[in-house]
Amino acid sequence: MAALRKSIAKLKTEKDPMQGFDYKSVNTELLGLIIERATGKSLTEYMNEKIWIPLQMEYDASWSIDRKDNGLEKAFCCINARARDFAKFGRLYLNKGNWQGTQVVPSEWVELSTSPNTDKGAADFYNRQWWIGVTQGDFACVGHLGQYIYVLPKKNLIIVRLGTSRAKEEWIDVIRQVAGQF
Repeated sequence: MAALRKSIAKLKTEKDPMQGFDYKSVNTELLGLIIERATGKSLTEYMNEKIWIPLQMEYDASWSIDRKDNGLEKAFCCINARARDFAKFGRLYLNKGNWQGTQVVPSEWVELSTSPNTDKGAADFYNRQWWIGVTQGDFACVGHLGQYIYVLPKKNLIIVRLGTSRAKEEWIDVIRQVAGQF
């Protein structure tokens, strides 16, 4: 059994569902395991089938795993890809899940996940793996080391930032300032 699987097996619930927002990376790891069990495929296989191949990504991506032999993808982080392919993912969401005439992700899901969450116990600035700008209608994927896929639909704009550290910078503020120049 891999290290992540062992750690997850020891988790305890800290509070009941819908009792307040508390971002925890391990929740995304649990989501990855749910996908794995529901589909019978590794997270990498599922991502390739549902996203990478339909979007005709230009380069192979890799997902960091918790150990070399029989490792588990670190779903909470660590997709390694080129900026161009991350931008394609942003464009998929900019276009409400449609990729060159094919509905890859249901438009209802895109709308729901990229809008402020007003459910009881939720935070309006985070919704289903997206960080939501509550005033501009923008949304972003935010990576562990400061990678960003930023989408501003009203300006038809996508900005990708790659990085290996956050460098003590509030990159979302910098990106929003850049977006304001267009």
